[in-house]
Amino acid sequence: MVTARTTRREFIKGTGVLIVGFGLAEPMRAALGQPAPAGKTVATDEVDAFLSIARDGGVSVFTGKVDLGTGIRVALRQMAAEELDVPVDRINLVEGDTALTPDQGPTWGSLSVQVGGVQIRQAAATARKALVDMAAARLGVSSGELEVKFGIVRVRADMTKSASYAELIGDQEFHLKLDKNAPLKKPAEYTVVGKSLPRPDVPAKVTGEHTYMHDFRVPGMLHARVVRPPALGAQLTGVDESSIGSIKGLTRVVRLGNFLAVVAETEWAAIKAAERLKSSWSAWEGLPEMDKLYQVVRATPVAKDEITVNVGDPKSALASAAKTLAATYEFAIHTHGSIGPSCAVADVRDGSATIWSASQAPHWLRRELSAMLGIPVALIRVHYLDGAGCYGRNGHEDAAADAALLSREVGRPVRVQWMRHDEHGWDPKGPPTLVELKGGLDAGGSIVAWQSEFWIPKLSAITDGVPLIAATLAGLPRKEAINPGNIFQNSAPSYPFPNAHALVHRLETTPFRPSWIRTPGRMQNTYANEAFMDELAAAAGADPVEFRLRHLKDPRGVEVLKAAATAAKWETRASPRKAAAKAAIAAGRGVTYVKYENVRTYVAAVAEVVVERRSGAIRVMRVVVAHDCGLVINPDGVRAQIEGNVIQTVSRTLKEELKWDRSRVTSVDWKSYPILTFPEVPEVVSVLINRPDQPPWGAGEPAAAVVPSAISNAVFDAIGVRLRTVPYTPERVRAAILAET
Repeated sequence: MVTARTTRREFIKGTGVLIVGFGLAEPMRAALGQPAPAGKTVATDEVDAFLSIARDGGVSVFTGKVDLGTGIRVALRQMAAEELDVPVDRINLVEGDTALTPDQGPTWGSLSVQVGGVQIRQAAATARKALVDMAAARLGVSSGELEVKFGIVRVRADMTKSASYAELIGDQEFHLKLDKNAPLKKPAEYTVVGKSLPRPDVPAKVTGEHTYMHDFRVPGMLHARVVRPPALGAQLTGVDESSIGSIKGLTRVVRLGNFLAVVAETEWAAIKAAERLKSSWSAWEGLPEMDKLYQVVRATPVAKDEITVNVGDPKSALASAAKTLAATYEFAIHTHGSIGPSCAVADVRDGSATIWSASQAPHWLRRELSAMLGIPVALIRVHYLDGAGCYGRNGHEDAAADAALLSREVGRPVRVQWMRHDEHGWDPKGPPTLVELKGGLDAGGSIVAWQSEFWIPKLSAITDGVPLIAATLAGLPRKEAINPGNIFQNSAPSYPFPNAHALVHRLETTPFRPSWIRTPGRMQNTYANEAFMDELAAAAGADPVEFRLRHLKDPRGVEVLKAAATAAKWETRASPRKAAAKAAIAAGRGVTYVKYENVRTYVAAVAEVVVERRSGAIRVMRVVVAHDCGLVINPDGVRAQIEGNVIQTVSRTLKEELKWDRSRVTSVDWKSYPILTFPEVPEVVSVLINRPDQPPWGAGEPAAAVVPSAISNAVFDAIGVRLRTVPYTPERVRAAILAET
């Protein structure tokens, strides 16, 4: 592999072709460290930051968002193609290269299309208007006399008069600010948006030709492994380098404070050296006892309290209610558990750094590495390459920090490949959630009072990222931040109760370094709210769907809930079913509804389960999801996201739970941290409610929010037993059944 230099003009020419995935042409040349063209703006208010048009008519679209398997590689191209009136296959998407793409924030929160795509759409609309005006001046007509098809501007009354985008601006810059008033296409004019186009990266992934982060290599690269402390807070007291002196290819042992690593010419040599290196560490037992987790959560000092809903007088309404209920819900600590452990390559030399990472936040990572390494942000370039999936801040950034620190020490490019025990043991965790709820019903069975309390970690600042392990162990500059994400979202219920109060206790600490993990907070909070909603429906003797509709006023919410029930062939009756207490193997169905973050994407789900009373095993047979995310860009992409949400969250609900002792994480493999297997995957049915006249909202997370409570409610329907602690392991199911007898 040879690193080549190029001019801006040559770069733009090179991007004017269809690029499939990351395995070919320009993205791979950029990934090899090719210098960015001089003068390429990344300012988010500039059209040139988002797109360029080459002399051959090809269009390059630049996005700071990255495709984590969410399908935005095709969706963003569809949005740009629609507004520019060019074929999708003439658009090359450049993603996650900090030297070439604008900082549109991390790829999180289901905001890639809703925010990132809308910015690109507006840039494309601004560019199209400018190009039409240019053509009008060239052709001597007014802009209103022109039309655009396939990147060619024509006089409507005389098709012989035309000018192509390439002729008008090929290889030149627009020098335009984004115009928020630039006219967008009307839905009736769409030719690309709303169609199911295939993802461009799938063919190479199916054939094994796709270049993942783990496949990436650069010339002169070394391999490294970090030797982790035996306890999270242990101090390194000694290293015997002679213990690995016989390993062929070993280059160096690196020790910086409590950061210990081995660097070698080959990966196998690095693995052997990490396993055999003798080191001594101090003892540390600072973790809480696992079986006392929620007592510890409740007793943790509160940094501040937040009230997320305060309507009416719920205390008085509760006191005068005809019937009252109370319940406590617990949601376990989860690891991201990426099936492929994190990996990164770094080249830190001559006061600058080039990083290749699967980070979902390349621009954030650049700033964090700048602080750790003391290198100006402008001299650090991060390239995104596909990883094994993250859906939250997992170990990708930490692997990049490991590689960067080691590359700086040895003066050569370094590749760090985490092992399974690194990934499970040291990636950030989704923190535990504790929720208490109280509700009151009137004589007619309607909710008159709702009170809830949540115990979740504080948020230092949403822009602080997560402290890098390498910086922490090596004692290098870092922000001592706690960033679990906006996990207070959906603490307020999705129904307009007349008397409601939700109090969120933001805690000073949490047992493990926290980060956001798919649907952070929204899943846990919706789980508690919707499971309790089901408890109130049962207390009222009401059908769970009809009970929700009784309290729901939003027309779009009503429609999505009815659509899910219809698609699931919902049997109208109260839960549990009459045979629940007797059947050895029982079937049940449960429903859940949420308006995501109470401001966007409406989702309702019906889960169908089978429960074996003797073993306590739960099998989710089918999940029906109705989904309204406004304008649907790519229906197939939205369906794929719904399916992924459901499958991953069934795993989190039934199986996943971090385990530890007083010193460290002990669930460091797939036996001790099991996930859903292929035979256990449920059937997923999706109903899309497309609203072309509405803004496009996200689909990457919302469907996950409704799965745990739908399963919980279905289990109650099947066996008449409430489960209030996720995950619903067979042991917990048997214990709950025993407690009811």
